[in-house]
Amino acid sequence: MIDAEVETASITLPGEPAIAVEYDVPCRMRDGTVLRADVYRPADGSGPWPVLLIRLPYDKTQAENLSYAHPSWYARHGYMVVSQDVRGRYGSDGEWYPFRHEADDGYDTIEWAAHLPGANGKVGMYGFSYAGATQMLPAVQTPPSLAAMIPAMTGAQYYDGWTYTNGALNLAFVATWATDLAAGVARKHRDAAAIGELAAALGAADGWFRWLPLNGFPPLNRENAPYFFDWLDHPTYDEYWRQWSVDENYDRVAAPGLHIAGWYDVFLDGTVKNFRGLRCGAANEAARANQKLLIGPWFHMPWISLDEGEGEPAGHNEIDEWQIAWFDRFLKDEPNDVLDAPVTVYMMGEGRWRDFPDWPPPAAVPTAYYLHSAGRANSSSGDGALSLDAPGAEPIDVFTYDPFTPSPSIGGQSCCYPTISPMGPADQTPAEQWNSLLSYTSAPLERDLDLVGHATVTLYAATSAPDTDWTARLCDVHPDGRSINLKAGIVRARFRDSLTDPTPIEPNRIYRYDIDLGPVGARVRAGHRLRLNVASSDFPQWDRNLNDGGPLYAEDITAAVVATQRVFHDAEHPSCVTLPVLPAAADAP
Repeated sequence: MIDAEVETASITLPGEPAIAVEYDVPCRMRDGTVLRADVYRPADGSGPWPVLLIRLPYDKTQAENLSYAHPSWYARHGYMVVSQDVRGRYGSDGEWYPFRHEADDGYDTIEWAAHLPGANGKVGMYGFSYAGATQMLPAVQTPPSLAAMIPAMTGAQYYDGWTYTNGALNLAFVATWATDLAAGVARKHRDAAAIGELAAALGAADGWFRWLPLNGFPPLNRENAPYFFDWLDHPTYDEYWRQWSVDENYDRVAAPGLHIAGWYDVFLDGTVKNFRGLRCGAANEAARANQKLLIGPWFHMPWISLDEGEGEPAGHNEIDEWQIAWFDRFLKDEPNDVLDAPVTVYMMGEGRWRDFPDWPPPAAVPTAYYLHSAGRANSSSGDGALSLDAPGAEPIDVFTYDPFTPSPSIGGQSCCYPTISPMGPADQTPAEQWNSLLSYTSAPLERDLDLVGHATVTLYAATSAPDTDWTARLCDVHPDGRSINLKAGIVRARFRDSLTDPTPIEPNRIYRYDIDLGPVGARVRAGHRLRLNVASSDFPQWDRNLNDGGPLYAEDITAAVVATQRVFHDAEHPSCVTLPVLPAAADAP
């Protein structure tokens, strides 16, 4: 119920219908905590209207309008829009702790919004990143008024794919996000000194990424960001993480969902997993049939097109139009073609949108490209090769990995600011010049190659150390020599078999490592070449493994061990990258 006096204002824009706005509307949670929202209504009195709800920790006044259209734009399309600060953030009461209260608070807010004056009882949710989590977490409680949702660029759980990737910490994202969140808390408390210190830390993030031990990260402490240290205290997938795992509860979700992702977004894998999980396992047939996946040429933000081709433009407004179409269909019962294809993706390198019947596309053929060399694949100047031919008797490739001088991340799928974290496509040439990286390159392609689906790397390798990391980057090498990253992945050796129960490795023993590169959708043009780079670090996209097998995040750089790394590619150890290739008939326009 609305249980306090609120301020009401009318906004009239020239040539636009008036929008009525109520600020700081209180909503009481089940435990008595009051959260506050701004409510936008069409002022023409034509209601009742369906409700669009966004819940976020980044200030309800902005409503993520750095990427989306402003709530008033959505209100002009015949919706009541509710933008709410989550618990403990900006105008809302309570204590802020990521994920902890979003399921219950989201459920309570959905049912409250459905009964606001002028609401017709149907609620749709939207928002990206954490505002995607605030949709998925209450959705598993099946709130009766949630009629549709659009969780964009978000996770399927908050351990693997959010905080960690195959056991490695998503350092650049996690450190900057936690620092940014702490600055928000300082703003709420009007602590100017703390704001200045945290803002300075963000500005100097590249240097702070190198600080060890991470559990003593100086910009943060257990008072201003206790969750950051809790994340480090829980480096395995345990009950701390399981309590918030959406992917273990898909069978409780009954809302139609439009899942929006970006090819270079940190949460691409999680968004695709949500689509696939709900398409196969949502609570009922209607929910399973009404899931849609949309992947565009974006990184986390801003949503600018990252494709170099001369194709169809795709930017911010593309998502706003998709959202209106989705909500018109499920909240207003207006027929449209938004679900004509379950999957719509923007093909990087081709520059146009393509529709597919499912993900991965049934026509895509998993195709192995094998690693080869004469024993010196070090750097892009070496003799590493990539081909469809299975290997025979071949020598191994050897490199060393020193945690003090890690292989740098150049572009990638981190988050959240491109001026701070490695994001997007970039020329890998500076990293490929070093012998601490192995590079395997194909011959020039004779025809265009469409890669649409899931990509993986199978690596047979040994290390002299008791623990290490193995990283891989798939690149599109242009005729002018630029090597542009398409996908990247990592596996921490102790986590090779389990994210729950890590086990040590035996030095100098050959193990098979499976490195998940994740979803890809790109046309590699005729005359271009494929390249796979293999290393033992991709920093600061992921944290450095000190190679000593010691306790994670509690050791400083003096614990680091230089590892001698051996990669095998012979008949008994056929290391390869497996790519989803569309046959020529399937990829014809």
